[in-house]
Amino acid sequence: MSDKVIICDFDGTITETDNIIAIMKEFAPPEWDALKNGVLSQEISIKEGVGKMFQLLPSSSKTQIVEFILQHAEIRPGFQDFVRYAKENNIPLYIVSGGIDFFVYPLLQGLVNEDQIYCNVANFSNEQIKIEWPNSCDEQCTNECGCCKPSLIRQLTNTNQKKIVIGDSITDLQAAKLADFVIARDLLLEKCKELQLPHQSFTTFFDVMDILDHLEEVSV
Repeated sequence: MSDKVIICDFDGTITETDNIIAIMKEFAPPEWDALKNGVLSQEISIKEGVGKMFQLLPSSSKTQIVEFILQHAEIRPGFQDFVRYAKENNIPLYIVSGGIDFFVYPLLQGLVNEDQIYCNVANFSNEQIKIEWPNSCDEQCTNECGCCKPSLIRQLTNTNQKKIVIGDSITDLQAAKLADFVIARDLLLEKCKELQLPHQSFTTFFDVMDILDHLEEVSV
């Protein structure tokens, strides 16, 4: 077993774009935009922002939303090879996502086993969509993350493992602070530079594999 463990984000990392944002742009009334801005500026918690965004959508639109996202979401180049790479090198790989089960599971079907995936859950039984949070913050986190990446890192990894976090957004920042090394793009990349976290940028998962190969050489 490798001494490394990989914690990988989903939206905007495995997929080319953020699926929650895509859903809101297509289906939500204009109020969603202020909620998104509040999350990105850290004025409101991820849990509050995402929960309220989905409450703007009627449960009756489930079929259209699922069809829309499965047609429009694109997996970033190299991801399938990356999953195989992790398996061949005996590196545990966990997908830890603030995304929602109804699109995360179908998009990863045949690529990643469900027991390696941690995400939020949508409840369509009421008039409006309600998000449920099976991976809430532990007693060490007060950020109201929704799907709490730091808590899951503490749960899934041990102190002997070098933690590699792959992500793109503000939702990955707390996890990045716990990482031995961050592979980042977009807003997370800017935050890594700002906070001087050990990191490297990526565009595709071919880049990620190359970075991991070079980490072996310097034994991060």
